[in-house]
Amino acid sequence: MTALLTLEGITKTYPGVIANADISFQIQPGEIHALLGENGAGKSTLVKTIYGLVRPDRGSMRLNGAPFAPSEPRAARAAGVAMVFQHFSLFEALSVAENVGLGMESPPPMRDLAQRIRDVSQTYGLPLDPGRRVGDLSAGERQRVEIVRCLLQDPRLLIMDEPTSVLTPQEAEVLFATLRKLSAEGAAILYISHKLDEIRALCEAATILRGGRVVGQCDPRETSAADLAERMVGTQITASQARPSALGAALLTVTDLSLLPATQFGTALRQISLEVRAGEILGIGGVAGNGQDELLGALSGERLSALGTVTLGGQDLSRAGPDARRRAGLLAAPEERLGHAAAPDMSLTENAALTGVSRKGLARRGFLRWGAARSFAQEVIDRFDVRTPGAGATARSLSGGNLQKFVIGREVLQAPRVLVVNQPTWGVDAAAAAAIRQALMDLAAGGAGVVVISQDLDELLAVSDRFTALNEGRLSPPRPASEMTVDRIGLMLGGAGDLEPAHV
Repeated sequence: MTALLTLEGITKTYPGVIANADISFQIQPGEIHALLGENGAGKSTLVKTIYGLVRPDRGSMRLNGAPFAPSEPRAARAAGVAMVFQHFSLFEALSVAENVGLGMESPPPMRDLAQRIRDVSQTYGLPLDPGRRVGDLSAGERQRVEIVRCLLQDPRLLIMDEPTSVLTPQEAEVLFATLRKLSAEGAAILYISHKLDEIRALCEAATILRGGRVVGQCDPRETSAADLAERMVGTQITASQARPSALGAALLTVTDLSLLPATQFGTALRQISLEVRAGEILGIGGVAGNGQDELLGALSGERLSALGTVTLGGQDLSRAGPDARRRAGLLAAPEERLGHAAAPDMSLTENAALTGVSRKGLARRGFLRWGAARSFAQEVIDRFDVRTPGAGATARSLSGGNLQKFVIGREVLQAPRVLVVNQPTWGVDAAAAAAIRQALMDLAAGGAGVVVISQDLDELLAVSDRFTALNEGRLSPPRPASEMTVDRIGLMLGGAGDLEPAHV
């Protein structure tokens, strides 16, 4: 059988960085092929090369035996290569059909396009209403739009980057059924994910990258998740260490907090009540778009509301902004790494100072103490194994996983009384995820309270003392994490079960 896609010696370098080094492998027709590697291993550069967003310095590709060197994504799509990115590229104010049409070279009349969307979405088990406004769709439904847009191109190769990061377990099973159907029809899928159990369940081949090079190939169905992780990072991953279960007094108390969304496409918070005790990790699960960003903003002080109260150790912070809350010990790390948690074109030193200036004493008489700021940034780099040339590097220059380690480390090393984190290991490789989770567990073991907002259900079960689900801006009643299962949590995230306002 002729390989669908053949890569031979693909090499791409940037100043001071070898992104891809002599990468060679094949993808067969109808194969679901995993591309694995830790953050910074070269996966993104490689798939951008296949999709025409990056031109390699050396090497060649062949598609169905013919030379393949797309100069832009349009050329890749014309050749039968489609890609669903980790971050959706949709206009919220437009309808499903209008968004799909924008991605087509010569879209048919809107009525005909709407019918094609209905037909394709029903055929592949991804029902969509082409007339609905994208801003009103759930995260899972938005992903369907991206997939259906690709399927209308009748692709021979579909590239998927972290496709289940916004899905409940039930929605992920629907996606897997769709991918298997595509595979049975002869289309190949190049699948990128850090969720190794789903790789083992779905994929029949895997290519593993490390440091920009191919370090192994295997059948993931016959390889354990632990072995895959160790091949990715080149060393054994240490399991998280247990922490004492004894909890102290209440630290953070939120009562009947309600908040209108910042935009017409946001989610209103509805009578949020929760309590976090010293030494406790409270896990909050939720599918993207159910109020996670709004909740973090309400807790960090970025968004203030006249409805409800927020107290920390008895101190009323309800009307206090982010700086006052930080000084009191209520710290937060948002989901969006670049642009919210870190300024992309500022150095790590400057980014360390942005949130650490008060708690780390980085300013004197109104002037920044640059030496102290550099020392703080370097301490984060050293303690959290951030792979970077130094504290002078810009945040933008770091891989996603290394920037995430820096952001979490920057907050942890400020000794918060309560730390609120949203998606702490999103898009992060196994080794970095283990390090971040251990840091959060160590923080709780030292007597701090931790709130983990996450879509990674395995993560929530691993680190949380109690679990609650966020659905359409409401919290479900709390449950001991030890009593929860992934399936039960998945149903709660989808809105099943008791989601009336409750004290957590």
